[in-house]
Amino acid sequence: MTSRQVRVGVQMQPQQAPDYGLIRDAVRRSEDAGVDVVFNWDHFYPLYGDPDGAHFECWTMLGAIAEQTERIELGALVTGTGYRNPDLLADMARTVDHISGGRLILGIGAGWFERDYQEYGYEFGTAGSRLALLKEHLGRIDARLKKLNPAPLREIPILIGGGGEKKTLRLVAEYADIWHSFAELDVLEHKSKILADHCAAVGTDPAGIERSVAWPGPEQAAEFVAAGATLFTVGTGGPDYDLSKVLEAVRWRDEFNAR
Repeated sequence: MTSRQVRVGVQMQPQQAPDYGLIRDAVRRSEDAGVDVVFNWDHFYPLYGDPDGAHFECWTMLGAIAEQTERIELGALVTGTGYRNPDLLADMARTVDHISGGRLILGIGAGWFERDYQEYGYEFGTAGSRLALLKEHLGRIDARLKKLNPAPLREIPILIGGGGEKKTLRLVAEYADIWHSFAELDVLEHKSKILADHCAAVGTDPAGIERSVAWPGPEQAAEFVAAGATLFTVGTGGPDYDLSKVLEAVRWRDEFNAR
């Protein structure tokens, strides 16, 4: 059992919404509902529904979300490391951090959706080459953040998404403040033990890394907390941006944290 308070995020999937106002309204409704974090994702095409449907770009949107909100943290779940020069990405993150008043989470991963790469002219490579690039970019991002003037308003939390036991979890141990896992409960427990081993190898405290998962529903949420998860995120897409599960998660969070 963790001593962290449970938090709730919503992933505002920027797809199938031809009017950006639909997303702006959904962000407003999410902050009003009491969520802790609003994420989007870093893709260029929809991941479900009409594959050629409406879609907006990740980081431009994060700047807009930073400006319209006051309390919530925000970030990408997650940025594809192959899409941007890492020094530029660090500068973008620092800028959004300032726009938001110090509320950015820098979510990053190795990338996986081949169409994003092919259509926009990026090299897709292999899973191994994308992970190697992620490792290189994390080091460059860390170095660039330390050089920027003005500096970020806080030490920007790094969220790494993925569950590869040999490489990804090693990078989580080295660089991450938050680890987002797509795993089921038993797999999360297994991978948490492997992450602890990596942390021991690099000299970091595994308790200092927040565990983030998709919202499993109120029936299973307490079991995930017992396994170490404290950030639950609900995904929702356009054009409706239904927040019913978000409201369910917020109610559960409030009841659980009040115990």
